[in-house]
Amino acid sequence: MAQAEATAQGHASAQGHASAQGHASAQGHASAQGQQHPIKVYLVVWGWLFVLSTMSYMVDYFHLEGYLRWSLILTFMLLKAGLIVAVFMHMAWERLTLVYAILVPPLAVLVFVTIMAVESDYTVFTRHLFLSTGQM
Repeated sequence: MAQAEATAQGHASAQGHASAQGHASAQGHASAQGQQHPIKVYLVVWGWLFVLSTMSYMVDYFHLEGYLRWSLILTFMLLKAGLIVAVFMHMAWERLTLVYAILVPPLAVLVFVTIMAVESDYTVFTRHLFLSTGQM
């Protein structure tokens, strides 16, 4: 009886080992082949890029001006860039650390450029205020 249990356990562990090997080889085959995404994802993104580009064109077509024009153009530009990076550069399927490594440095540069722009306006203002001869 003990021998029958040992034999049954041996067969079960052999089957589990074979199953694990099959699973590992399937993973190896999938990683060697690369990720496959449904074509529908790419077609939907292509459609959104077309719609956003049309909306960006319509901003000029309707002769919008000033801050509204530039805010709409920049918003559409950032949305299109986000779609391209997320889907066509496969960032949506990457590890979060890789996404941070790619997205954080440009965002930091943007923050520093904004700080420099604000600081430069302040510097110009104070120079005109204290160093000018009354003309601004």
